[in-house]
Amino acid sequence: MRRPPITVAQWTVTTANGFGGSTLFEFFHFLFLDMPLASTQAAKIELRRCALNRRASVFSARETEAAQSLSLQIEALFRAPENIKIAGYWPIGSEIDCRPAMAALHQRGALMCLPIAGQRGDRLVFRTWAPGDSLAQGPFGTFHPAASAAHVEPDILLIPLLAFDSHGHRLGYGAGYYDRTLSAMRSTKTIAAYGIAFDEQETAVIPTEPTDAVLTGLITDKRLLHFDVSQ
Repeated sequence: MRRPPITVAQWTVTTANGFGGSTLFEFFHFLFLDMPLASTQAAKIELRRCALNRRASVFSARETEAAQSLSLQIEALFRAPENIKIAGYWPIGSEIDCRPAMAALHQRGALMCLPIAGQRGDRLVFRTWAPGDSLAQGPFGTFHPAASAAHVEPDILLIPLLAFDSHGHRLGYGAGYYDRTLSAMRSTKTIAAYGIAFDEQETAVIPTEPTDAVLTGLITDKRLLHFDVSQ
């Protein structure tokens, strides 16, 4: 049975299984509506701390199993990826591993690429990647293709996250790279942006700011969600 969405109050309560449990002091679903910007940012900081702990617990419990299940979900969604440009990511820390899915998509003809993070305030750029390629170390513990790899603008992005909600909102690390990237790309072409996560990373509400980009969909190791990007 899938666990119910977790609210901010519940993130701070850890049970014996390490995944968080119920609490008598559960916040209401509308807690973050019309929240002032400063309060929204403060709420995000606390949620990031709790979300990192929760994700690490899930990662420790079933890292390999989840990566394989995620790959099957992604392969089922993109049944005919020939010549489609798809951006994956090289996982850091306890991020769910999408590399098995990336390898499978590449084998079926997709043109895979990885993001490169530049200076703070920049958008991401992407370079082509194939299994076995050498990678260079980037900022924040990331890895990306070498400078000799070709630049490409993807049609589909697979995006890591700390938490997500049922409205297509994603909580990232706070630097805004993906938000800026999606805003810039959507101004010139139609793209699909899918959040990638363990199923347990769902929370009831993600506090949002005007610059936060809405996801096209969400792929976990257990299910697929689609969202209305126009709202």
